[in-house]
Amino acid sequence: MLSLREQLGAGEKRDRLIEDGLKVLDDEVADKGGISGLAVKGAYKVVKSIKPGFLKEVVDHLLDDFLESLNPIYQEAAEQKKLASRHLVDNSGRAADALLAVTDKRAAKAQRAVIKSTYEKLRPMAKKQVEAAAPRMGQLLDRHAAPTS
Repeated sequence: MLSLREQLGAGEKRDRLIEDGLKVLDDEVADKGGISGLAVKGAYKVVKSIKPGFLKEVVDHLLDDFLESLNPIYQEAAEQKKLASRHLVDNSGRAADALLAVTDKRAAKAQRAVIKSTYEKLRPMAKKQVEAAAPRMGQLLDRHAAPTS
């Protein structure tokens, strides 16, 4: 079975995945409620306002690392003949840890102070938020990657 990066890391598939991923991100942020939801929505608005297309650039820049980090879970789903979406939900904690390891590394190297400080403020609640996004992330993989069953 091809890795996620081999399947989705280039060309039109990559472009479609990025566009669909941005929609998933918008939907996840829109669904947030309560005090933490206000913080997430505020931070998202700040990040989106940095410059037109900034989030698309960020997602494109992080995509290869994200695909690599999720690949072990995706490959397990294939071996077990499960839908990627179901397996990702069943392993949402592992998926969140893998994705956050990528963003932690990148945030530490961020040149823009507003990005770094916003990330640091939100990081304590990030795992819970990423775990909550597992169903949509899994559906994203189901739509774009080769079927595992």
